[in-house]
Amino acid sequence: MRIGELARRTGVSERSLRYYEQQGLLKADRTPGGQREYPEQAVDRVIRIQELFAAGLHSKKIAQLLPCMRDADGGPSAIATPRLVADLVAERDRIDRMITELVNSRGVLDEVINAASQDRG
Repeated sequence: MRIGELARRTGVSERSLRYYEQQGLLKADRTPGGQREYPEQAVDRVIRIQELFAAGLHSKKIAQLLPCMRDADGGPSAIATPRLVADLVAERDRIDRMITELVNSRGVLDEVINAASQDRG
């Protein structure tokens, strides 16, 4: 599939797809005319990349993790290592800390909103 179709199917801009390719996160073959052609599994790969970015990982970390993950289900591939597991646990712990901090911040905002609402009422 061409870059425009991959962008449409994944909701990711063509610019981002070119960036993913530049960072080694995504691979495209080239037609004789130089246009990018992606295999069908590129859809799952782009979705996985987006999930990892959303989790707060940077492109270098994603590049290290992707070869050890299956795209379709995100499970480990045959080359997953104990180091990968340790890295993923560390990332999950970081996300858990962020969630805790966000919940605390939301609680503070709720108190301020509640107090401000009572002052008006």
